[in-house]
Amino acid sequence: MSAKESAGTGLWGLILGASSGFGGATALELARNGYNIFGVHLDRKATLANVEKIAANIKALGRKAVFFNINASDEDKRADSIMAMAHELKQSNGTLRVVLHSLAFGSLKPFVGKIDETVTRPQMDMTLDVMAHSLVYWVQELVRAGLLRKGARVLSMTSAGSMRVWPTYGPVSAAKCALESHTRQLASELAPAGITVNSIMAGVTDTPALRKIPGNDVMLESARKRNPSGRLTTPEDIAGLVLLLADERSQWVTGNVIRADGGETIVD
Repeated sequence: MSAKESAGTGLWGLILGASSGFGGATALELARNGYNIFGVHLDRKATLANVEKIAANIKALGRKAVFFNINASDEDKRADSIMAMAHELKQSNGTLRVVLHSLAFGSLKPFVGKIDETVTRPQMDMTLDVMAHSLVYWVQELVRAGLLRKGARVLSMTSAGSMRVWPTYGPVSAAKCALESHTRQLASELAPAGITVNSIMAGVTDTPALRKIPGNDVMLESARKRNPSGRLTTPEDIAGLVLLLADERSQWVTGNVIRADGGETIVD
């Protein structure tokens, strides 16, 4: 839907992980095309300036920006924020059209090795909870609150790490696999309600989250050389795809893992 088509319709996007990377780029792209934005993020003083800039840019586009600086996996915080969203949507006669799950917070440790260097059970549980299971919990509560209705789009961010091995990436890889499985299950259960659920598999992208992966410089250089399109994926590439999938003509697209990588995964 173009900015002209969506302006004044009260459409909203909810971005889980809105302060940078895919989430930040998508928030801005949706706002440029007429969407108001709910943003959920977890930032302390050192990184708060970036999310404040994103919110200010959204408002400068003439759209609303309602942001929540919370732990997205906290049950009480999630419930409170959804209640606040419901109030805003009722007051503005708005519609929640797009939900993007782009939470990137997990343990980057090997499975096997010295006991003080390998992933622990709490770390594994936390990684799966934040990066995978939280998608289910957010969707459950949004549906119960009556905020997800026919025509809504639920999207999650996966990666080729769900299929490939990288040192220390094991816990996150497991989370990505679970996220893709959750996407398929939610797509099946929500199809009768006219709500689509898909996962986007982005190519290697230079984001703050990727920079936390040990050996990220090697990963970036390898992807840059391998990609037949001659460059890395950007957050803006993914934001454009989210906008495309938000179009009402994508209603029959659900339950998929959609690659958006310029052909990166089709070559060795």
